Parts: sequence; C-alpha cells; structure tokens
Amino acid sequence: MAEKPWNGRFSQKTEGIVESFTSSINVDKRLYAQDIAGSIAHCRMLAKTSIITEEESSRLVKGLLKIKKDIESGRFKYNDSLEDIHMHIESRLAADIGKAALKLHTARSRNDQVALDIRMYMREESLEIIDGLIDLRKILLSLAGNHTGTIMAGYTHLQKAQPVLFAHHLMAYYEMFSRDTDRMRDCQKRINVMPLGSAALAGTTYPIDRKYTAGLLDFPKVSANSIDSVSDRDFIIEFLASASICMVHFSRLSEELVIWSSYEFNYIELPDAFATGSSIMPQKKNPDIPELVRGKTGRVFGALFALLAIMKSLPLSYNRDMQEDKEPVFDAIDTLKACIGIYIKMLPNLKINKDVMLKGASSGYLNATDMADYLVTKGMAFRDAHACTGKAVRYAIGEKKELHELTLEEMRLFSSLFSSDIYDVLTPASMIERRKSSGGTATENVLRAIKKAKRDIGKECQKKASK
Repeated sequence: MAEKPWNGRFSQKTEGIVESFTSSINVDKRLYAQDIAGSIAHCRMLAKTSIITEEESSRLVKGLLKIKKDIESGRFKYNDSLEDIHMHIESRLAADIGKAALKLHTARSRNDQVALDIRMYMREESLEIIDGLIDLRKILLSLAGNHTGTIMAGYTHLQKAQPVLFAHHLMAYYEMFSRDTDRMRDCQKRINVMPLGSAALAGTTYPIDRKYTAGLLDFPKVSANSIDSVSDRDFIIEFLASASICMVHFSRLSEELVIWSSYEFNYIELPDAFATGSSIMPQKKNPDIPELVRGKTGRVFGALFALLAIMKSLPLSYNRDMQEDKEPVFDAIDTLKACIGIYIKMLPNLKINKDVMLKGASSGYLNATDMADYLVTKGMAFRDAHACTGKAVRYAIGEKKELHELTLEEMRLFSSLFSSDIYDVLTPASMIERRKSSGGTATENVLRAIKKAKRDIGKECQKKASK
C-alpha cells in the first residue's frame, strides 16, 4: 500500500475498499500529458522565483519528461492505492529522482492542479471539435453547391408545406453547425483561464509568479479568486450545454436521414459502407449510423445533467463530489467527436434521388399559398384569398386532382380573378424563384448564401493557420 501525502495526520492506514472506491485513475489517466505539462511549468516558475534551485528544476523536468515517455510507450504501471494521475506521477517521480521530487508540490494543491489539467484538456479537445465542425460545414457547403437545382418538398409538422431547394435545406444545417462552432469558440474564453497558484483554496504564502506560469502554458488570463478557481466547473457545464445543442442538430439531421432513406420517402440512399443489414431479413438496409447518432444524443444530454446535479448545492470551495466531473465530460467529448467524424465521412457519399424529390414537391397542394398570393396580386385581401384557396383545395381533393390540374373553369367556381397566367404561378420552379426575400429559397439567394459561407469558412481556416 503506497504512502499517502496526508499520512502524517492519520493513525490508521486507508482500507483497501476505500482506495478502490475513491480511485479515479481509470478515468483521469487520460490527463497525464496536461498534468505533466502543468507540473513542468510550475517547476520552472518555482526556479524562476528561487523557491527551488535551477538544478532541482532541471532534474524535475527531466524526470517528468521520462515519465511521459514511459506512459506513452505503455511501460507505466497504475495502482488504485495512488488514487489519481497526479499521485501516480508524483510517486513515480520520487522513485526515479529521490527527495527532490517532493519539492514539486510546493505552492500548489491537487485542487488547483486538477482544475488546471481539465482546463488544458478541454481547451485542446474543444479546438479539435471546432476544427471538425469547420470540416463538417465544408461538406454541407459542397453538397449544397451540387444541389442548387434540386427541388424538394419542405415540411412543417412533418406535413408537406412548400417546395424548397435541397441546397436551401442543407444550408439550414450549415447555419446550425455554424452557431455550434461559435458557441465552442465562446466556451474557450471561460476554459482558457489559468487556476494554478490558487493552491487548496486560499492561495499560497510563497512568492510565486502566476503570470509567468500562465505564459508558459499559453493561458491569456489568470483566475481572479482562489476560492472560485478551485471550485469552478461552470466552464465544463457551458461546454456540455454547447455540446448538447450541437447533438440536437445532429439528432435532427439524423432523423431526416432515417426518414428520407425509408422506402416510403426514398429521397436518399445511404452508402452501403455506412449501413447494416438484418440477421433474418435479407432485403433490409438499415440506417444504423444516423440512428446511433440520434441515440448518442442522450448520452451528451446525460453528461450535462450529471454536471448540473454534481454542482448543485455544493458549498465553497472544493468538494470530492467534483471528482465525478471527468467521466461525463470525457464521454461527451468522445461522443461528439465520433459523431462529427462519421458524418464527415458519410455525407459526401449520400445518393440523392432528385426525381423522387421533385415528384414529392409536385403533389400534396404545396402550391396553395401561391394560389392565394396570386389572388392578392389581383386585388383580393389575403384572408379572403386564403379562404377562397382553401375551398379550391377541398374541391380538388374531392376530384382527386392537384390544384394545377384544375381547369380554369373549375378555378373560376371560387373566384373570377383567376386567369390563364395562374398556371405559370403554380409550378415548383416558379414558386421557388419568386421567394426572393432575404433568407428565402430562391436560387439567387441560395447561391449568395453559399458564396458568403465559403468566404466565412476561408477566413476561419486562415485564422486557424495563423495560430
């Protein structure tokens, strides 16, 4: 059983069952790189402020780098009795370089150490998520660019509503994932704050230089209050809220892919490499990827709810409950990154059944609003035009006809304002092209939106390259 860093206060050794129960090493060992980087920066700051010697600092840094190499090569051994990644590294350092290792923890606590590690980890992971979302948006832009002439039925209440360009529909998801990108960037402002130097909760008596440490670790800001520094998990909650919203968007897209790939819709066909079959029904081609993404959304929601529940009613400052923050956030990060990655691979390989989409947009009375708008242009008030067209729809349903299949004489049963030019108004292409209002589905609008989005993506990539 390993010696505990608090051993001086206790007269009994920790029970094995307690060690197992309190151990978090199986979860937090993924923070090893951040823990070592933070320790190296802390060590160099201690030397700069003459709290330890340069020679001691050099030995500590060399020892830490060796431990990192051993972890990455798989030679490092883990033990529940050492609880967490911080104690594992400190214990191994002491075994490697002797008593000098015991000076590394001067002027810090595991409380500010773990706060630093999780911030550094989330900073790196959220940047990877941002890069993934940019790549996903590029895929959506490419798909939209290829389908500026593809017409489909737009839906409200899962009922056919009005025809839209498929490109316009795809650009709606582009907008969603653009907001997700912005939210992740905004999270960075709260994540990218350096807590080290807060110690357990009250700060330290040593003459440390927190700004120097922050500079070494590329933190633009140092935390302002030592109590808040060790007890703050708002940045995790904010990240998980942003991740949950992003998964909502994935879930909505997934639902549409499931519906569209059904035999009844047949708007799209998923690539064989991203579908599965049935163990009993030879004809089946199941949309497992979108279904799984839809299902994994609940895991990310659960991570958010878990953190809210953990932090609810916790008194200041640090409490051991907060050890439970890592497993949900790690799972949420892994899940979101996996969903982004698989959609980047799958979406370019969708087969779009343009003829089926157009046929769907040509039936179901999608041109009813345009018929009412036509009557408005002839001088009828919109509410009257709406009622008139509703009667025409009811009549057409009874005759098993679409509105554009009614004869002019039949239309004039409802209003004498109808003329032969009504038929030009009721085609899907005409309905689309007349919707020129800003943000509407007219081709010129969609092309303009795609062009602007490409410029925006280009700027984002330039900023990324310059960092």
